[in-house]
Amino acid sequence: MKLNKNYSKLEENYLFTEIALRTKKFIDANPQKPLIKLGIGDVTLPLPALVADAIINAFEELKHAETFRGYGPELGYGFAKNAVAQYYKSYGVELQLDEITVGDGIGSDIANITDLFEKGANTVLVPDPVYPLYKATSLMDNQKIEYIACTAENDFLPSPPNFPSDMIYLCSPNNPTGASFNFEQLKRWVDYANSCGAVILYDNAYERFIEESDKPHSIFQIEGAKTCAIEFGSLSKTAGFTCVRAGYTVVPFELKSDGVPLNRMWQQRQTTKYNGAPYPQQRGVVAALSKEGLAAADKNIAEYKKNSTLITNVLKEKNIFYSGGTNSPYIWFKCPNNMGSWEFFDFLLNEVYVVGTPGVGFGANGENYFRLTTFNTYENTKEAMERIRGIL
Repeated sequence: MKLNKNYSKLEENYLFTEIALRTKKFIDANPQKPLIKLGIGDVTLPLPALVADAIINAFEELKHAETFRGYGPELGYGFAKNAVAQYYKSYGVELQLDEITVGDGIGSDIANITDLFEKGANTVLVPDPVYPLYKATSLMDNQKIEYIACTAENDFLPSPPNFPSDMIYLCSPNNPTGASFNFEQLKRWVDYANSCGAVILYDNAYERFIEESDKPHSIFQIEGAKTCAIEFGSLSKTAGFTCVRAGYTVVPFELKSDGVPLNRMWQQRQTTKYNGAPYPQQRGVVAALSKEGLAAADKNIAEYKKNSTLITNVLKEKNIFYSGGTNSPYIWFKCPNNMGSWEFFDFLLNEVYVVGTPGVGFGANGENYFRLTTFNTYENTKEAMERIRGIL
């Protein structure tokens, strides 16, 4: 048997695996030290009651013969896809139901969408720094990676290069930097992709955090995007679905490559390799995207943004450069005293018992930077920042 040797190109430990290993080693050696985690972007507030009730009620249906369901549609139930379509409509984006698929999370769809593209035959633009999945997936597929620099000089928002490409990963609001494109900046990427026949893979996991009116909530608010973009949406961070797992992918009918509709290819891929998100999760999607569900999500997001203020206030006080926190649950800042990212990680862990995320884990341009997440309680975040204030 011949293996996919491209796996050997991956780093030995995935970023968050390495963080977990170092954190566990610290806990084992210091069980009495009060650790606070502001590293991995996992929510801490519970599901809104109406969402949890919708999921529970769906399981209750399965106890009775008259409401029992077997296999569901691989591409998503119509009621769930309709909820997604109505949500997009609130931002002025019209979608047809068959342009939407509902799955069990954004990460798997972002990785699986690459099945549509020939392995080892494409030039892929990957922002640096950015969520590690994009780079890892491209390496597994033996694609040629061209990194596009996201630095303080360009406000962590890159412009299109002066050479053609085939695939483009964009994430806005960005993980880890928190930077987000405005309409004009995103339009430049859409025009670039259309000009060279590239496909934009648009990670839209954090759009509900956007509070500035000049920032689009979907790439499909940009003219021309439906002929060049695929968008991935998630309920993990907005509605607290990190345990429930649910997301959606939009592949417009207009999007074609070499005359072949990518929507049809994606449906073929999903109906062949995927059995669909569970029925109770999809009932949760409907509840989460209802008027009451979105209000509950926004209430939780407002709580996380209080944590953002706690973090940024300390960074301002200490005159430390930072990005994010306004339209994003992440704050990205320069490590003090020119410390390296992992050096600062170990310093925080051992001196004040706070876990963050080293910026270099998101790419070479992340060296000397660090990411903190707002996904913790107000009390824990306040305590963590008091500790950090004392050593900066």
